[in-house]
Amino acid sequence: MRTGRLLGSGRSADVYEIDEAWVLRRDRAGRGDAAAEAAVMQHLRSHGYPVPGVRAAARGDLVMERLSGPTVLEAFGQGLLSAQEAGLVLARLLRKLHAVPALISADPGVRVLHLDLHPGNVMLTPDGPKVIGWSGAEEGAPALDWAMSAVILARVAVGGEAAGDVAGEVLEALLDGNEDQVTEAGLLEAGRRRAADPAASADEAGLLGEADELVRELLGG
Repeated sequence: MRTGRLLGSGRSADVYEIDEAWVLRRDRAGRGDAAAEAAVMQHLRSHGYPVPGVRAAARGDLVMERLSGPTVLEAFGQGLLSAQEAGLVLARLLRKLHAVPALISADPGVRVLHLDLHPGNVMLTPDGPKVIGWSGAEEGAPALDWAMSAVILARVAVGGEAAGDVAGEVLEALLDGNEDQVTEAGLLEAGRRRAADPAASADEAGLLGEADELVRELLGG
């Protein structure tokens, strides 16, 4: 498919303009399963979950609705959202996601998991927050999704970066009132997955122990 202007790039994919209504998300390595990702997004959308509409998918290419508005991360940087509000947005989106039945599994305890829900993967559109970045979605226990988001935020919080204090505040707001959603098994699995992530640097992997400790501290454990 022919591409237009480059709109943005992530760790593994680029987003190109098609027209005013649609964009092309292209996996740079061409290995992504865009058809499976599209099926998940269409399933969630059919249940009222806020994801972009999907028009076509083939190999690593996904044609989806063009969204307008900043990400939660950008909105915070622009002073449009507080850290506490950002954490509450993430918590609401996780709860709403886990209220949707799984696409494949008939187990009532299994749900669709995003596994990378953080402030950079939520766009604040005129129609409300919409969640992007579904290439790593799986089905499983919701506790893993909560733990993954918590560990991602905690890793930034302990990393000594300029955004560290803010990430810590977002994490606190995410966990406030949702402590029972993060389990021991979820935290252990989240840590294992983040350590095995090929896109993570050695420095990031080295901070996972501190990140785990921070989450446990905030949980009162």
